[in-house]
Amino acid sequence: MTEARLQESRAYAAPAGFVDANVTAEAYTRAESDPVGFWEEAARRLDWSEPWHTAHEWDPPAGDAVPAARWFVGGRLNVAVNCVDRHVEAGLGDKIALHFEGEPGDRIPVTYADLLRRVSRAANALTALGIGPGDRVVIYLPVLVETIVITLACARIGAVHSLVFGGFSAEAVRFRLVDTGAKLLVTSDGQYRRGAATEVKSTADIAAADLPALEHVLVLRRTGQDVPWTDGRDVWWHDVVDTASPVHLAESFDAEHPLFIIYTSGTTGKPKGLVHTSGGYLTQASWAHWAHFDAKADDVHWCTADLAWVTAHTYEIYGPLSNGLTQVIYEGTPDTPHRERHLEIIERYGVTVYYTAPTLIRTFMTWFGVELPAGHDLTTLRLLGTVGEAINPEAWVWFRRNFGRDELPVIDTWWQSETGAAMIAPLPGVTTLKPGSASVPLPGIDVAVVDERGEEVAPVDPEPWWSGVRGRGWRAPCGAIRSATAIRTGRRMPVGASTADSTWPVTVRPGTQTATSGFWDGSTTS
Repeated sequence: MTEARLQESRAYAAPAGFVDANVTAEAYTRAESDPVGFWEEAARRLDWSEPWHTAHEWDPPAGDAVPAARWFVGGRLNVAVNCVDRHVEAGLGDKIALHFEGEPGDRIPVTYADLLRRVSRAANALTALGIGPGDRVVIYLPVLVETIVITLACARIGAVHSLVFGGFSAEAVRFRLVDTGAKLLVTSDGQYRRGAATEVKSTADIAAADLPALEHVLVLRRTGQDVPWTDGRDVWWHDVVDTASPVHLAESFDAEHPLFIIYTSGTTGKPKGLVHTSGGYLTQASWAHWAHFDAKADDVHWCTADLAWVTAHTYEIYGPLSNGLTQVIYEGTPDTPHRERHLEIIERYGVTVYYTAPTLIRTFMTWFGVELPAGHDLTTLRLLGTVGEAINPEAWVWFRRNFGRDELPVIDTWWQSETGAAMIAPLPGVTTLKPGSASVPLPGIDVAVVDERGEEVAPVDPEPWWSGVRGRGWRAPCGAIRSATAIRTGRRMPVGASTADSTWPVTVRPGTQTATSGFWDGSTTS
């Protein structure tokens, strides 16, 4: 049977309200004519303590040799400084960085100046616990201010973080602790989920038991529950972080210094760790967020993903914060205490950009029917986005009509854990949108169609060009580079087809598409 979305004929021109969009049509030509120069220009949006001497090095695959990509060789920067300090130094210390809303209804506004103090305290605490550059820290927390704080603190001191979804089992957490050789696990006493306080520390204890590399478990008090305790190993956040100095002098790190390890879901095999490094990843994350979400200084951005997913790494931590935006983070589920919670949050904080998953959109369709319930003002929204899996045309149209007043662009993004940021996505001031299609590759990105055997349908350049492309996985060669090479040379499963109007209707989840270290893995962008 022919995939229905390939036959979609509805089209929506770029709205007139985006005439001052950050990125215009000329970017495609500029990127095609000089791809390395294009990404160098994107990198200059960041603050570097030392400039790079070589923008791009690429060792192609040959026989059994592992391909490798290096970006901004010789350059040095601090990722956390780019996300926090530079905005404070620019006079934006009083600007809200985070609007936190907990599931029980607690709310915390965090300014950039406050975020800098929090991150500095956490960085000093990590150092006091013996964590240094290159050490691995596993973070097993829900969506909290402290989750972002400890993530940025790791980046600040050069430690390598690996976030784990707060709902994962002890076995899943333990696998990541063992595989990374983590010296520190950060967790909480409990978390709020679906209206209940769920104890988490016991799960963390099972995961952490008898691991020789693990030196400490840092525990955040969230729910106030009594939890088991291991003296000499376990330490409270309020004892070591809240009491640390709020001043920290950040050093810079090489552009190729590892920033984080993120694991594929493991739905089709053992999870595999993917490494993203500092300079190339932050360049792509910051530029992509600024480009296809048309990030403006007065935006209130809300990416609804859990912080452990790659979507949140790029579009809830590093992208929005590097661009100095205000954003919303919400701890709980969308139906607690009622199904209109997201509508309330959008109205309460004046959200302007709402980025969520097709699964949730289809859930809203089931809950609310043809129209949203009355009584919520969503007029602050100016742009919508989807991520995580393919979106069917009817869900796309419903989302645009109900959340977008039948006028806002829907930025449907296709990408993967391996790529670091969106590969195929529309530009809101440029692209004619088609429901169910992620549209066209972003400037600086090239995409190929392959057949069932992984063979190219048409010739493509065999060299991957986006700055986030990586040359290795964690404890396994090639990881993300096989994904990168796939986009240019056909080493992946078919994801869709380039239609007559050159748009890309992706027809399967990202998790079914990428060959990593010789295996078809389960990575997703959820």
